[in-house]
Amino acid sequence: MAGSRQIGTFAVWDYVVFAVMLLISAVIGIFYAFWGRSQQTSKEFLTGGGRMSAVPVAMSLTASFMSAVTVLGTPTEVYRFGAVFSLFGLTYLLVVVISAEVYLPVFYRLGITSTYEYLELRFNKYVRLCGTIIYIIQTVLYTGIVIYAPALALNQVTGFDLWGAVVATGVVCTFYCTLGGLKAVIWTDVFQVGIMLAGFLCVIIQASVVQGGISTIVNDAYNGGRLNFWNFDPNPLQRHTFWTIVIGGTFTWGSLYAVNQSQVQRYISCKSRFQAKLSLYINLLGLWVILACAVLCGLALYSRYQDCDPWTNKEVSAPDQLMPYLVLDILQDYPGLPGLFVACAYSGTLSTVSSSINALAAVTVEDLVKPHLRSVSERSLSWISQGMSVLFGVLCIAMAALASLMGAVLQAALSIIGMIGGPLLGLFSLGILVPFANSTGAFIGLLAGFGASFWVGIGAQLYPPLPERSMPLPLETSGCSNSTGNGTNWMSTTEMPFSTSAFQVHNVERTPLMDNWYSLSYLYFSTLGTLVTLLVGMLISLLTGGRKQNLDGKFLLTKEDVLLNFDFLKKKEHVLSYKSHPVEDGGTDNPAFNHIELNFTDQSGRTNGTHL
Repeated sequence: MAGSRQIGTFAVWDYVVFAVMLLISAVIGIFYAFWGRSQQTSKEFLTGGGRMSAVPVAMSLTASFMSAVTVLGTPTEVYRFGAVFSLFGLTYLLVVVISAEVYLPVFYRLGITSTYEYLELRFNKYVRLCGTIIYIIQTVLYTGIVIYAPALALNQVTGFDLWGAVVATGVVCTFYCTLGGLKAVIWTDVFQVGIMLAGFLCVIIQASVVQGGISTIVNDAYNGGRLNFWNFDPNPLQRHTFWTIVIGGTFTWGSLYAVNQSQVQRYISCKSRFQAKLSLYINLLGLWVILACAVLCGLALYSRYQDCDPWTNKEVSAPDQLMPYLVLDILQDYPGLPGLFVACAYSGTLSTVSSSINALAAVTVEDLVKPHLRSVSERSLSWISQGMSVLFGVLCIAMAALASLMGAVLQAALSIIGMIGGPLLGLFSLGILVPFANSTGAFIGLLAGFGASFWVGIGAQLYPPLPERSMPLPLETSGCSNSTGNGTNWMSTTEMPFSTSAFQVHNVERTPLMDNWYSLSYLYFSTLGTLVTLLVGMLISLLTGGRKQNLDGKFLLTKEDVLLNFDFLKKKEHVLSYKSHPVEDGGTDNPAFNHIELNFTDQSGRTNGTHL
C-alpha cells in the first residue's frame, strides 16, 4: 500500500457514463418543454403550476443543497479536521423545523412567486428592490463557485478538460431550465439525487472492501483522532466546535432554507400547505443520508492514506482533489465506476446551478420586470422568463471564471452564503417576527448587518486565521516510498496556509483585531449579520414610531399558524362524518393557484397518520 501509488486514469467507459448522465438531464428538460405545453404562463414556468407533491420536491430540496461542494469538500473536511463535521446533522434538524414552522406558513399563505414580494407587502418597494439585488449578486457568485469547483478538482486528477466541463455544465443546465421550467428542474433533481447516492455508495463499498470492512475504517479514524465529535469549546474563534456548528451553522443554512428564493420557490410549488411542510421534513432524511455518506467517505480517505498523505506528498495540488484521487485509486479496475463518481459530483452541481438559474429568473421577472411592464401579456412574460434563464446561465459561467481566483472551495462557498445570507435572514425575520418593525428600521438594519458581516468576512479573506484556530489534524507521509528524511517525516499541516485565496496579504504584523475579530469562525458570519440586522432594525423602528403603524396580521407569524399543527387532534371525529369535505383537514389549497381544482382524495386518510 505504501509508495506513490499507481492510480488509474479516465477511460472510455467513464466518459460514456458521464455523458449519459448529462443526456438524461437534457432529455427531461425536452420532455417537460413539449409534453408540459401548458407552461404558457410565467407562473407555470416558474412554480410548476403549484401542483407538485411532497416527495419529488423533497428530493429536489436535498439535491440543490448538495452541490459538488458537498461531494468533494465534505470528505476532505473530515479527512483534515475530523468527523466533528457530522454535527451538522443536528443543524439540519433545527433549520428544517424553523423553516417549516416559522417562515413557510407566512410565505405559503401569501401565495407569492418571489420571496422578495413579501418585503414589499410588509415594508415598501425600496426594501424589496434592495433584497432582490442582493440576492441576485449572492446567487451568481455562489453558482460560479459551484460550477468551477468540481471542474477544477476533476481536471487535475482525471485530466477531464477544465473549461470544457465548466461550459458543458452551464449549457446543459441553462438548456433544461429554459425549456422545462421548474418542473424540469425538480424532476432532474430527483434523478440526480439517485446518481449522487450511487456515486457515494460505490466509493464507500469499495473502500470498505479494500480496507477490510467498515470497522477497520472506524478504528483507523479513532486511532488517528478523527472521531472528535465532542468539542464543546465555547470560543467563537475556533473554526468547528459543537457550538459553532450548531449555532453558527443554523444561521448559515437557515438563510438558505428559510428565505432563499431557490428553496422557497420549491416548497411553494406544493399542492397544499401540508405537502409543503411534509416536503421539508422528508428532505431532512435526504440531508442526513448524504451527510452520513460524505462523512464515511472522509473516514475512508483517512483510513486509506493514514501513512502517506497524497496532498503533503504533492501528488495532488489541492485538498479538494483527494476524493477524485481516492476514486481513481480504488476503482481503477472497474471501468465506468470512476465515471459514475464524476457524474455524482456533477449531479450535485447541475442541480444547484439549475435551481439557481430558475430562481434568478423568477426573481428578475417578478421583482424587476413585472412592476415596470404592467401591460405585458402572460405569454410574453413566459418568454421573458426563458430569456432570463439563458442570460443567468451565461452569467454564471462567466462567474466560474472569476471563481478560479477564490481559494478553498467549501469555505469560500459557505462564507459567501454567510456574509450575504445572514443580513437577509435578519431582514425577513424582522418582518415575520417583529410586529413593530417598519421600513426605516428594516433598511437601516439591513445596511448595518451588511456592514458587520462584510467587515469580518473580507477581513478574514485578507488575513486568514492562524492554524491553531482551524485546528487541522496531523497528516503523515512516513509510509511513502519516495518520502525524504529518516522515515518519520512528520509534515504537520501547520505549514500549509488554509485559505489559498488570491487576495491574501502576507508578512503583516498580526494585530489584536486580526487575531480576534477577523478570526471569528466563518460559520458565525451569518449569525453576526442576522443579529445585527435584527437588533438595529428593532431599535430604529422603535425610535421612528414603529408601534403606531397598523399592520395586517397575515404578514406575521400568528398563533393560528402554530396551532394548525395540532388540528388533527380536534378533527379526527369530523373526518369520519364529513367525508365529502376532506379539504378541511388537508390545509388550504395553494393560494397562488386557487382557481385550479385540486384533488385531495388521499389527503384526509394520510393526514391522520402522518401529520407533522
